[in-house]
Amino acid sequence: MSAPILECRGVTMRFGGLVAIDGADLAVETGEITGLIGPNGAGKTTLFTVISGFQRPSAGRVLFEGTDVTALPAHRRAAAGIARTFQIVQPFAGLDVRENITVGAYLRHAARTEALAHAEAVAERVGLGPMLDRPAAALTIAGRKRLELARALATEPRLLLLDEVLAGLNPSEIRDMIPVIRRIRDEGVTILIVEHVMQAVMQLCDRVHVLAQGRMIAAGRPAEIAADPGVIEAYLGHGAAARMRAHGVAPSEAAVPAAAGGADA
Repeated sequence: MSAPILECRGVTMRFGGLVAIDGADLAVETGEITGLIGPNGAGKTTLFTVISGFQRPSAGRVLFEGTDVTALPAHRRAAAGIARTFQIVQPFAGLDVRENITVGAYLRHAARTEALAHAEAVAERVGLGPMLDRPAAALTIAGRKRLELARALATEPRLLLLDEVLAGLNPSEIRDMIPVIRRIRDEGVTILIVEHVMQAVMQLCDRVHVLAQGRMIAAGRPAEIAADPGVIEAYLGHGAAARMRAHGVAPSEAAVPAAAGGADA
């Protein structure tokens, strides 16, 4: 079996006396969609920030395709093939959709004509083809989420970090976005996704890692994670798994909807 495309080994992130991530280990296999879930404030976005190079960890290592990239800044990691989206989408409001995506395309296409052509192709991949000339500021939340995805894809990553790309979408919009994410994986981009919409996690992910209070508490197939008593405790509180068993409730029946939530730290 080939080495994982991404490994976090003992990653710790401290902010003064606060330990946001505590010795986290994570592996993402090439060609898979891996989920990273956990309660609000668990440290998921902080771990994304470390993986993408916006912050250097207090301890531990980040390896990409077997190379230690812990000391590389974000732009060097982007050039190496790591791209990310952000929870709070902030397109360049003064530019149209085509121009927003072209900003990402310039990473690998210095010529304007080539960058624009690549941007248009990416827009088609994520369902923004008919909106290329629309001002980014005029997009709906669903449109802005797709634009955020497109800007990251335009850098031609091999590893794509999706930070709550489904947050704020209604059920219909989520159903429309799931096949878009699958197609990206099928086209050869490995994905690590932070998500609170657990039904989507169950449908999309090959494996799931669970972060709680900065520590990795579980990893496995989605069905295994949904039934894990430790995961249920992390989401629903102390004694939740025992209470569910006492009432004859299957753990997975409660764990899936309970994971829905808002922004993370």
